[in-house]
Amino acid sequence: MTKTLENLFYDGLKDIYYAERKILKALPKMARGAQSKELQEAFKHHKEETETQVERLQKVFDIIGKRAQGKTCPAIDGIIEEGEEVLEEFKGAPALDAGLLAAAQAVEHYEIARYGTLRRWAQALELPEAVKLLEETLKEESKTDESLTKLADTQVNDHAKKAA
Repeated sequence: MTKTLENLFYDGLKDIYYAERKILKALPKMARGAQSKELQEAFKHHKEETETQVERLQKVFDIIGKRAQGKTCPAIDGIIEEGEEVLEEFKGAPALDAGLLAAAQAVEHYEIARYGTLRRWAQALELPEAVKLLEETLKEESKTDESLTKLADTQVNDHAKKAA
C-alpha cells in the first residue's frame, strides 16, 4: 500500500490527539506545583482551552471519517517528563516557576509545530472545515505561548534569580 498525504495527516492527528490528552493530565499537576498565582491561573486556563482543542480534533477526525484515537507520542512524553523532573528537583526553589514555565513553552512550541503542519496538510487535502478548526487551535497555542513569554519577562524569571 502506498502511503499518501492522507496517511500522514491521519497519523499526525493521532499524534496530537494523544499529546493533548496527556497535556490535560499534566496541567493540573503543574498548576498545583506552581508558586505564582499568575502561573497557576495560566495552567488552569490552558487546561480549559485544551479541553476545547480535544473536541475540535474529534471534529477533524469526523471530517475525514476516522475514529478519534491517539498514537503514542514519545516527543510529548519526554517534554512532560522534563516538566515533572523540574517539579521534583526545584520544589520550593525560587527557580521552580521559571522551570515549569519553560516546560510549558516546550509543550506549546511542539503543539504549534504540529498544528501548523496539520493545517497545511488539511489545505493541501482540500479540507476547509478541518483547516478552520486547526487554525483556531493554532492561534490559541500561539497566544498561550505569547502570554507565557510575557509572564516570564515580567515576573517569573526575575523571581528565579533570587537566592532561596
